[in-house]
Amino acid sequence: MIDLEYTLSADLHNPDSLKMIWDDIHAVATLQGIVNRRSPRLYIFLVKNGRVDIDRYWWNKYRGKGKWLSGRDTVLYPDVGSMINAYRHEIKGAVVYDPKVPATSNVASSVAGIEDVIALRYDTTPGSLYSRLVMNGPRLPVKIWLLHSDGSPLFTGKGNVPGTDRPSSGSAKDDAYLWFLEHYMKKGRCNTAYAAYYIDQQWMKKPAAAARNHHTLSNHDFFVSRRGFFFDLSPWGDEPATDDPHQQPGTDRKTLKELLLTAYRQNRGQRFCYIGGFPPWAFKYTRHAGGRHEDVETEWEYSRIISAYNAFKDADAINYGALANASFWQHFPLKSKYPQPWITPQELQRRGYLTRDGQIDFRGRNFIIFYVGDYDASSWLSQTTPDLWDDPDRGKVPLMWCISPVLAERVPMAMDYRRETATPNDYFAAADNGAGYLMPGMLQEPRPISGLPEGLQAWVAHNKPYYDRWGLSITGFIIDGKAPGLNKKGLDAYAQFSGNGIVPQKVPLTLLHGNMPVLRSDDDVNETDPAAAARHILARVKARPVPFHWFRNILKSPTWYVQVAEELKRLDPKIELLDAPAFFELYRIYLEEGDRGQ
Repeated sequence: MIDLEYTLSADLHNPDSLKMIWDDIHAVATLQGIVNRRSPRLYIFLVKNGRVDIDRYWWNKYRGKGKWLSGRDTVLYPDVGSMINAYRHEIKGAVVYDPKVPATSNVASSVAGIEDVIALRYDTTPGSLYSRLVMNGPRLPVKIWLLHSDGSPLFTGKGNVPGTDRPSSGSAKDDAYLWFLEHYMKKGRCNTAYAAYYIDQQWMKKPAAAARNHHTLSNHDFFVSRRGFFFDLSPWGDEPATDDPHQQPGTDRKTLKELLLTAYRQNRGQRFCYIGGFPPWAFKYTRHAGGRHEDVETEWEYSRIISAYNAFKDADAINYGALANASFWQHFPLKSKYPQPWITPQELQRRGYLTRDGQIDFRGRNFIIFYVGDYDASSWLSQTTPDLWDDPDRGKVPLMWCISPVLAERVPMAMDYRRETATPNDYFAAADNGAGYLMPGMLQEPRPISGLPEGLQAWVAHNKPYYDRWGLSITGFIIDGKAPGLNKKGLDAYAQFSGNGIVPQKVPLTLLHGNMPVLRSDDDVNETDPAAAARHILARVKARPVPFHWFRNILKSPTWYVQVAEELKRLDPKIELLDAPAFFELYRIYLEEGDRGQ
């Protein structure tokens, strides 16, 4: 174990402190990925959410008697150098990257997992981590140089991509990624089923733009352990990347598409590429950084691109984007099944929702359900468990917790804990847009951007095992964004694994597709004041011509939901909050009563 929380209190205005933060965490994260690949051996303390120490929270939870980590011997290392010395024989040396070409830090993480080397930033200043580990101390051999050994740049954006006959992209940034593409990806040396979209060294130019841990270096370990590839590229084709303004417009986008196409081909179009991370919108590629585009607009454009190549994201988004120890927790022993019961007609009758002849007993009632989100990111699920899930008011009202089942890859302990401690009022559905966040309309032919064959059946095959293991039959929200809406084949695909309901953006208001109820999504309701939220809901209920209503909420506490429900009861007692099985089964019966396409 090593405590890296000292990096959270370092002076962000001091260049030396910034380098120390970056260097220490990057080296440790790449080391973690190597030594935790086969078993859980190295754990760090780093991530905090306000006053909550996230890594200690999870450690202490499973350190208890009879728990997974009970009885494990531990050694706490006092500093990064001594810890790396302790694992010296498990690594083959270092990959050294260029502080003048920020993208090389991500390339270094890619190389680290493949070559079993730790990533170090080139810095000959006395006392730097490079100086202590390469020039002195253990004198780690440098196996891969991402600059010349005299410190001059390897990637210049001129001539050819180094070591290849490929012409330069005109950008040193993109040439670094193209070098990795040619030397590793195209040679089959990279695990193209895993990728990571995290900010490069550019973070050091604007470290206070988001939470202090939002260099997201601690997120690297899992993808290093899986020997995946890293990138930080703009999705926009109508402007240069904001961190590389001299490149030709769309250069980053072109490189991103080539990386994704190579992954698609090596995955044979059948296995989806799991991408951790999210566009670093507070730092790059948006109006925050002098670009033309808004934050959500950038999120959606990136989503469109990756979806076109059979890739999805585990969306570690600002400001809860930091995650540590996923390479450690990936070994957590999950159960084979986490079943959830569905409601029966007899139960609906007993609860007063169905008459004896099977008709819905509305009595003037409007039924509502909350999309309790956003849990499409491992980092968000991990960080919010102590304050949101552990809220003492959880269980007082029915809540549909929408969590992507693919998060079991990086935070299986959080998934297991929530199932083990759920109350009868806690029901689980999948988050957007199933087992991973992509835009499913981009899987339908014709496929804009990529022109590849249809990917719908591969998406079905990807989702089915996750839905089966976690007892899921509802997809609580489908973000279509700027992608095409689901057509018949797209709806057919979801019916194969999400037969009890989906909630897309681009569908008729109500629709029964075969036996699958489809409800068009409505408003986000995120007012801090529960009374204001209740008024918002009341207005939408009155405006919609159907008695079933869905609302999305982001990172709201059970206490907030209780207060909203109480306020709604005061405003209109005919509005009733239902649990997910009752809501979607009643909605299905409602649709079966007649042609409800609207």
